[in-house]
Amino acid sequence: MNEPLRIIFMGTPDFAVPALQHLLDSPDEVVAVICQPDRKKGRGKKLTPPPVKILAEKAGIPVLQPTAIRTEEFLDTLRNFAPDLIVVTAYGRILPGKLLDLPRLGTINVHGSLLPKYRGAAPI
Repeated sequence: MNEPLRIIFMGTPDFAVPALQHLLDSPDEVVAVICQPDRKKGRGKKLTPPPVKILAEKAGIPVLQPTAIRTEEFLDTLRNFAPDLIVVTAYGRILPGKLLDLPRLGTINVHGSLLPKYRGAAPI
């Protein structure tokens, strides 16, 4: 039997939760989750964690919430996880080539519509 893949998941909103849950239910290992920083929401402007962060913390997976994803320091942090694959679902930022090329098997993006016809952050 093959070794489980070491996966870094990148996503933030509710839309990304089913993809992360599917990976958590698979025989592969999600070694880290990267999502946008907590944001103030609602009338009281309460600091609220992204849905993906909530699921990752329940599963005991390390969560990274970088404010800058292009720094060598951040890329080194990702390299230390030794990922085979990065899976991206609604992360909310354009990812640099150095990050996309980091995992051994590459990076997969899950998009909510047909590309390129319905591209963009809110295509559906």
